[in-house]
Amino acid sequence: MFRGRLQFRGIQNAVAWLGLLLMIASFAWWQLLLRPAPTSAPEAAILAPFTLVVLDPGHGGQDSGAMCAGVLEKDLTLEIAQRVDRLLQAQGLATLLTRVGDSYVSLADRAAVTNRARDCIFVSIHFNEGNKKVSGGVETYYAEHQIAPVAAAISWLPFLQTAAPASPNTESQSLAGFIQEAMLARTQAADRGTKAGQFFVIANVRAPAVLVEGGFLTSKEEMAKLANGDYREQMAEAISDGILRYRELLKQRQPTLAVTEPKY
Repeated sequence: MFRGRLQFRGIQNAVAWLGLLLMIASFAWWQLLLRPAPTSAPEAAILAPFTLVVLDPGHGGQDSGAMCAGVLEKDLTLEIAQRVDRLLQAQGLATLLTRVGDSYVSLADRAAVTNRARDCIFVSIHFNEGNKKVSGGVETYYAEHQIAPVAAAISWLPFLQTAAPASPNTESQSLAGFIQEAMLARTQAADRGTKAGQFFVIANVRAPAVLVEGGFLTSKEEMAKLANGDYREQMAEAISDGILRYRELLKQRQPTLAVTEPKY
């Protein structure tokens, strides 16, 4: 009887070790699948033109953002986002706002909404504040590294999702450049450039993503401009222009099909 129990335990241990080895082998196999396949420069993947723009008015609810002379950043970001929303829809683009009123939406929820969408880009709208009242200008950020897309077959395995490394997204940098250029042309504001910044909402989405800082609320000069509805419209037009120019670039990159006349 005692020997039989030992044999049974031995079998249990063997089965347990076998199961562990299978798990390790499966994990290693998925890790290999997660590695991007090497491609030559001419064969690099071409991003298709997007069909949806996710507009993210910064802050909201109990999170007012920057405050100056009774002006709240959360109110400005929502108004600008609504203006951009109107302009893009007039151009036939679908849009989605991460908030439509004065409500609090967590950074994680903003990123999650974007990651559930398909064929989209993400534009987060903010305003700056500085310690010096002379600070001013507009700047546009892109994430130096964004989370990598996860294969649908393993999306139900959270521990494998975290194994996927963050990857650089040159498309986000390109989008940031177009928006920054349009902002300067439309508003004549000081140029603070395009910059890499690991802000949560742009680093944790898989689509091309940027964060726009439309000026400093601590600057008297810029506050005077922002008090003018025409200036706010120019800012919205600039963001819209940058988005549309980036989309046009994507269209130009698409391979064209050779059309030949039918032979009779």
